[in-house]
Amino acid sequence: MSYVTKEGLEKMKTELEQLETIERPKITQQIAEARDKGDLSENAEYDAAKEAQGMLEMRISKLKDTIATSKVIDESQLDTSKVSILCTVKLKNNGTKQTQTFTLVPDNESDLKSGRISVNTPIAKGLLGKVVGETAEITLPNGNKLSFEVLEISLN
Repeated sequence: MSYVTKEGLEKMKTELEQLETIERPKITQQIAEARDKGDLSENAEYDAAKEAQGMLEMRISKLKDTIATSKVIDESQLDTSKVSILCTVKLKNNGTKQTQTFTLVPDNESDLKSGRISVNTPIAKGLLGKVVGETAEITLPNGNKLSFEVLEISLN
């Protein structure tokens, strides 16, 4: 089971619909056109189209499975007294004294450019359960250590 936001689930459903209704027929057409060109044993277009079809079907299957096994996170049940999934956390890096803001999201919804980090990243794991004023000591995979003070916790 994977946890998703309502928006994340809708995004997956939209992608699935687009793949099934637009991309799948497009690849089927490409395969038909390549097949019409004759000998399939030396037909690079046919091979490429079949490979694209396989990758598309794999993506469709993965999306269907993820959608079927996903549980939407009920934001009204979240506790903002401590850092948890979907919380937006304002931090002070104790080393650089700079402040940063992150929102902790499910894996498939992370986007570092918009400040959305997966709850499974080392930083997020180190922050989970912390309260305002508490310090999180985090060891990164490369061995570097970071220290963050939790300044604010909120829901978007």
